[in-house]
Amino acid sequence: MSVLPLVFTSGWASGINAYAVVLLLGVFGATGLSDDVPASLQRTDVLIAAAVLFLCEAVADKIPYVDSLWDTVHTVIRPVAGAVIGALLAGQSGSLSDLAAGAVGGSTALASHFVKAGTRMAVNTSPEPVSNIVLSTAEDLGVAGIVTFAMFNPQAAAVIAAVLLLIGLALIVYLWSRIRRYRRRRAQRREEKRLAAARAPGGAPPGWPPGPAR
Repeated sequence: MSVLPLVFTSGWASGINAYAVVLLLGVFGATGLSDDVPASLQRTDVLIAAAVLFLCEAVADKIPYVDSLWDTVHTVIRPVAGAVIGALLAGQSGSLSDLAAGAVGGSTALASHFVKAGTRMAVNTSPEPVSNIVLSTAEDLGVAGIVTFAMFNPQAAAVIAAVLLLIGLALIVYLWSRIRRYRRRRAQRREEKRLAAARAPGGAPPGWPPGPAR
């Protein structure tokens, strides 16, 4: 079970930026900093593809509404990447079955992906792009820091990833409850203005236009 913390952490990070995880793990393995990275992630073509896709995500992730579209496309890609990475790590160490590692990595990636996508949709309710840029940069730095830490202290990194995942889920619930409350209040104010305009002199009476005759 020694590889389980690394599988969990890589799954959490894959739900945020799967290409960064592949690139970081591949670099750690190719440079000899870690023996836990499978050879398939160290291939030159894999590293080049991951680097190009990471750059594409780094740009798309900082543009309002484009980031949400990118997240929608990656609803399947990120969990699959987390599952594949987990299975490869398990196969490399031999301490956990590939199926179990894939399930852990994929489910964790799916959960963190929903946290990221939900947070971005909430942030996109504000028109300014600064919050998107700040949040995207923080996510990239967080993924890089946690994955790097996991290569040298996987247990502690897994604890941090679990705490961040729980905080993210709680934040999503809080943000969307506030957004729903705001939308209800805005709809109520619009209805009050409509009724006030209808009752004003020269305005249409309440219930105008009349419904179809029965």
